[in-house]
Amino acid sequence: MAQEQSSLAGLNPAVPNIPYFTPAHAADPGVPFQPSPSTPTLFTPLKIRSATLRNRIIVAPMCQYSTAAFGPETGTLTDYHIATLGHYALKGAALIFIEATGVQPNGRISPHCPGLWNDVQTEGVKRVADFVKSQGALCGIQLAHAGRKSSTVPPWIAARYKKASMRATTEVGGWPEDVVGPMGGPENSWDGKGLAEDGGFWPPRQLTVEEIQDTVKAFADSARRAVEAGVGVIEIHSAHGYLLHQFLSPITNRRTDQYGGSFENRTRLLIEVITAVREAIPQTTPLFLRVSSTEWLEETDLAQKYGSWDVESTLRLAQLLPDLGVDLLDVSSGGNHPAQRINMFFSKDYQTKIAARIRHEMKAAGLNLFIGAVGLITEAEQARDIVQVDGSIEEEAAAAKEMTEAKNGKEPMADVILVARQFMREPEWVLKVGWKLGVDIAWPSQFLRVRFPKS
Repeated sequence: MAQEQSSLAGLNPAVPNIPYFTPAHAADPGVPFQPSPSTPTLFTPLKIRSATLRNRIIVAPMCQYSTAAFGPETGTLTDYHIATLGHYALKGAALIFIEATGVQPNGRISPHCPGLWNDVQTEGVKRVADFVKSQGALCGIQLAHAGRKSSTVPPWIAARYKKASMRATTEVGGWPEDVVGPMGGPENSWDGKGLAEDGGFWPPRQLTVEEIQDTVKAFADSARRAVEAGVGVIEIHSAHGYLLHQFLSPITNRRTDQYGGSFENRTRLLIEVITAVREAIPQTTPLFLRVSSTEWLEETDLAQKYGSWDVESTLRLAQLLPDLGVDLLDVSSGGNHPAQRINMFFSKDYQTKIAARIRHEMKAAGLNLFIGAVGLITEAEQARDIVQVDGSIEEEAAAAKEMTEAKNGKEPMADVILVARQFMREPEWVLKVGWKLGVDIAWPSQFLRVRFPKS
């Protein structure tokens, strides 16, 4: 018996450099056992700078509103985040993003959103990153400033009052007097309702030039802390009506100084943030950028009067990104104004088509920029609009494959897909997709007993 046990020694090694035991997997979850020329691109690795994604499926940032709003632990990630984000890593996703993380206290969406504006918050990020990496995945973080959409309560609290959004007061950790944006005043609150009883957002005050420059530094400092905590990919959030998007749009940015007016002026803050972040992190660290490729306001009276941020604007911005050190453009849309002409929860394949167009035009211009498609692979109904097959997970799997596959001489629609809500429903989504596509991929060691049979 002793001899038998001795022969087994070393067969269950621990992952190194972690202060607790977790077994090293014999093969990384989500990776094919025997890659071949017929392996779908979705399950092939992608190298970006020094980072290698084990497949092309990324867990998009998802707000959880689950950090402390008061005290020394304000904005610090907890065991909850290890449990949720770590599970996606365990189940085979290639890159797991920590949700929108405020670079300044007033940059959070809610008092319960995470932050990385001080060194105390770094330890929580490190614990999440350590576990994610122990499962063979990459850990990313989305750095953000909510601007005029900040200081709101978690959505389930607003829902109790039958509201889509609800202001967070100082009593619950909010900052009514420090909500900021490119423009100030009640008319510039996100819903335009100012302090009206039925409004859901605080009126912002206009940022000064000095405060804008402080914000640029805050993004860089947070990026540095993230890398020190072991985060392998940084994403700058410039979408969904948050601060950087607010500056891009002529509808929400009508400043008359160097940060408003022309395209060059409206993109100035974003370019300064990108430049500062790129300088603050190692050259080996990938840098992503999320944008709203269109505000879906093109046919509105607002756009007729002021113009809007549209696909052409995004294409113009995209051409600047490679020289700035951005590696991947994460293509989303909407969120900057309640007058938008689309419901993003039922957007079907619009964003994917935009992502494909950007990718095609960048390739045609000889510019290297990876493209990520987000917000589509969430429900069978949406997937059915891309490829006509029967079933639900079959549809999702086929749609995911279609988006990253070169076919009949055509370029793929995107280099990676970013999936959000479907992972909340099914943390094992990567494993199910591999199964339905007939790819023999590795499962986590602890789950081998319940592995799906080979297709």
